[in-house]
Amino acid sequence: MKPSGKLRFYPPALLAAALMLAAPAMAFDMDSNTPIQVSADSARLDDSAGVATYTGDVELVQGRTRLEAQRVVLYRDDQGLSRIEASGSPAHYRQPSREGEGMTNASALNITWAAKDNQLTFERQAVIEQAGNTFKGDVIHYNTVSRVVTAEGGNTETGGSGRVEMVIQPRNTGQSSNGEGSDGSTQGK
Repeated sequence: MKPSGKLRFYPPALLAAALMLAAPAMAFDMDSNTPIQVSADSARLDDSAGVATYTGDVELVQGRTRLEAQRVVLYRDDQGLSRIEASGSPAHYRQPSREGEGMTNASALNITWAAKDNQLTFERQAVIEQAGNTFKGDVIHYNTVSRVVTAEGGNTETGGSGRVEMVIQPRNTGQSSNGEGSDGSTQGK
């Protein structure tokens, strides 16, 4: 399924809410001393091409960051791990939220992490949830450095809603004991 190619622009308030919703610190951190552990039912390693393909209940774990899928392909270059492509029905991604309290949960039929672009891409039936907030779209791109989220609603001809959907919880109902709102912000103080 191809996205409609239309990038939807939203008012700054909605974009700010989306940024707070989908604000994980980093995807897989290649500068970390914590190794990425991989387990799967089967693996095929092509060292000369720098490609490792894992299939069957694949799990990638680095610290508290976790990716689960039916199939994962890892690409390596001279600098190390450069790209991760995961697919499932759906594939699941989970990592601590920006402030370390709670988790960011995401799912999509395809999840891609690209080191050189500092980008996570969730494609086809993409959903990101954090602290009761939900962000849905056919394609969601998240830049892990600039913390910018862009999303596309998809093509209505192929069964998508054609829209990006968000549920943003009110800040006052989600105030934690440290004064943060349900979106992790302190702006409501």
